[in-house]
Amino acid sequence: MRVLVDATAIPVHRGGVGRYVDELTRALAAAGIDVVVACRPSDESAFAAAVERAVPVAAARWRGSRLLWEQFRLPRLVRTVRPDVLHCPHYTIPRSPGVPVVVTIHDATFFTRPDLHTWVKGPFFRRATRIALHRAARCVVPSSATAHALVQRVGADERKLTVAHLGADLSFFTAPAPEDVAKLRTAYDLGDGPFVAFLGTLEPRKNVPALIEGFVAAFRDDEQAPTLVLAGGSGWDHSIASAVEAARKHVRVVSTAYLPLEQVPALLGGAAVVVYPSLDEGFGLPVLEAMACGAAVLTTRRGSLPEVGGDAVAYTEPDAASIGAALRSLVADPDRRAELSAAGPQRARGFTWAASANAHIEAFEAAIGSDR
Repeated sequence: MRVLVDATAIPVHRGGVGRYVDELTRALAAAGIDVVVACRPSDESAFAAAVERAVPVAAARWRGSRLLWEQFRLPRLVRTVRPDVLHCPHYTIPRSPGVPVVVTIHDATFFTRPDLHTWVKGPFFRRATRIALHRAARCVVPSSATAHALVQRVGADERKLTVAHLGADLSFFTAPAPEDVAKLRTAYDLGDGPFVAFLGTLEPRKNVPALIEGFVAAFRDDEQAPTLVLAGGSGWDHSIASAVEAARKHVRVVSTAYLPLEQVPALLGGAAVVVYPSLDEGFGLPVLEAMACGAAVLTTRRGSLPEVGGDAVAYTEPDAASIGAALRSLVADPDRRAELSAAGPQRARGFTWAASANAHIEAFEAAIGSDR
């Protein structure tokens, strides 16, 4: 089977979607699939080292230009590469691809929580999702929660949906060496005390202002208070900066901005608690990666998060008071943190990129079969 993967939409900084495409293409190639990746020139060498062929294309980073490339130039590339199936891993698909298409829909939050998205992004991705559900031969989603939401909110045909959980590279996401944690502390001036970590794009659905407010309420009068570390690229939640500024009058907050991937295990595994108070998720990759690193994780029961965390994480309601109380309780309970730290890696072993690739292959085969 030859699969053409359009990787032109993934960002320079490898957050969740970027890591999904990187890891999936490697896993597909390892499973014996003939993978051809259409990518930006800057990504060519990385993909070429992992797959059968990487094709650099001049797809502009501006969304409008990239979509024009997808509609008019990608079908030409399909005719040149002659794949059995085209995989579009980020919502949008060409109108006339020439081969069966499998598209990945990463979450349903554009429908379940439209208030958390911008007035431009929300309508665009709602329309793209509806088009993909209608035109694609198969749609891959990262969780059963996302599949259920698409069926309930958008009327998706569940027979066309394939659940493919994301994975964690357990050779990379593992308990960090003490010297790596020490380097992280030095790099970001974290000192020697405990820290609580958040990792994710700073966008509204990550609920960071409530986390900050809850953290201040929990530790403002505590002389042994941990440091709050906010790691992640900036999104469109413009209230975070003012919340951080106000919080620093009472507690210590460190913002690292985008954290290089090689430092992520030290952040997650070195934290006293990793907190991910999201309001809704399609999967929640930081929760899985934190579990793999042996972190004590505190998250919410929103969207797919219980599907990922199971009994290996602690839960809180997403309001500031609940987050603060749960954080204070967990920081003060080393036995509970040790229990979660032991349970996390065991649960994480159930989420592999090989299993994700196998689910994608099933979707590819079903798409090819439906076309015939």
